[in-house]
Amino acid sequence: MKKYVQDFLLAVLAGFCIGLGGTVFLRLKDAFTGGNVVGAILFTVGLFTICTRGYNLFTGKACYLFDNKPSYLIFLVIVWVGNLAGTMLLAGLQHLTSLCGAESGLNVTAASLVASKMEASYLSLFVLGILCNVLIFIAVNGYAKNPHELGKYLSLFLGVTLFILSGTEHCIADMYYWCVSGVFFQNFGESILRILIITLGNVVGGVFIPLMEKACHKLSADA
Repeated sequence: MKKYVQDFLLAVLAGFCIGLGGTVFLRLKDAFTGGNVVGAILFTVGLFTICTRGYNLFTGKACYLFDNKPSYLIFLVIVWVGNLAGTMLLAGLQHLTSLCGAESGLNVTAASLVASKMEASYLSLFVLGILCNVLIFIAVNGYAKNPHELGKYLSLFLGVTLFILSGTEHCIADMYYWCVSGVFFQNFGESILRILIITLGNVVGGVFIPLMEKACHKLSADA
């Protein structure tokens, strides 16, 4: 039980950190020309903190689904719920401040972003979820295995910046956008369904490169 609690709390911290990255992105997105690019780069503070501090982020952990025992699925569920709690916590705190307002603020910018996600087809969200986590795998696996210090951090910054600027879907970042916009609570059923579809896409994208590489190695060994 202690392990489950620890996993959950580390996931809450990860969700909170992704929310912080989402905060700076929302603040800069329309602030000036090129603000979305600067915001996308600074969003990396979330994954940077998670990787260096050892927090549990669902999208990163999902990449290693087939490297673990079936019980790993329980761990992933705990992490997903913890990430959601972390994004909800940050969004709730921000609604107590001047960062959110009726006519302007994070909630308004996020609501505009979420509106497009609510109008997108389920298939579109699923495929964009796949593409997102291909980039996240490049980021987290590069950080873990690149032998060069510069390469580790370039992997993080390039992977995160590209997934945002490419318009792909990251389920934890989306949890934050949905929560801070208020749409998550106003239309819970449809919101959670769309986040789950993105989540499934993220899982498929996260295991795509590892499975393809394993298949290639097996073919090479059998040759």
